[in-house]
Amino acid sequence: MMYPHPIIAREGWPYLALVGAVTLLVHYLGGFAWSWPFWIIFIFVLQFFRDPQRIAALGRDLVLSPADGRIVVVEKATDPYAEREALKISVFMNVFNVHSNRSAVNGLVKEIQYFPGKFVNADLDKASTENERNAVVIDANGQIVTLVQVAGLIARRILCYIHVGDRLKAGERYGFIRFGSRVDVYLPLTAEPLVSVGDKVFATNTALARVPGLD
Repeated sequence: MMYPHPIIAREGWPYLALVGAVTLLVHYLGGFAWSWPFWIIFIFVLQFFRDPQRIAALGRDLVLSPADGRIVVVEKATDPYAEREALKISVFMNVFNVHSNRSAVNGLVKEIQYFPGKFVNADLDKASTENERNAVVIDANGQIVTLVQVAGLIARRILCYIHVGDRLKAGERYGFIRFGSRVDVYLPLTAEPLVSVGDKVFATNTALARVPGLD
């Protein structure tokens, strides 16, 4: 689950090796006049798979953002994975955001549910129920927190490295989504949201909400 932060996510190493080799070959054969589009692609792939170290937001009873991006939903909704009414906060990630996913809380993994599905724009509300997704239900000191990785329009791979029974620490890296997506967070109705629609957030650095009795 955890690994030393290498700045570039391990999920990107094969892509960087392939694109880098092609770029260097084209540059060698045709010079910069032919290779400059490949250099742009290489730089894009490099920035997409960056995975900087993060410092957790300070405070008690905080739910940390599991992803970088923009808040697109803050509303009361049904959590279909834990079968309850909940506060739903959704983070939309575009292709320029860091796509490493991190645990929002300390807790015990109670359930992991994977659902195949469509690949509509992750910015749309229907992506939460129609797209490919992976839900992780966490027991955080008696409070249930559900994190749902949702594939996006061009995302084609959800990666989740944890298992039922694992204990997570807030800010711990647990997964990755390739190329545009969102993460839905379902919290108890007692949660006090600390973000609004349109806010930019950063995984682990930003607190999404406060839940009394979380720690």
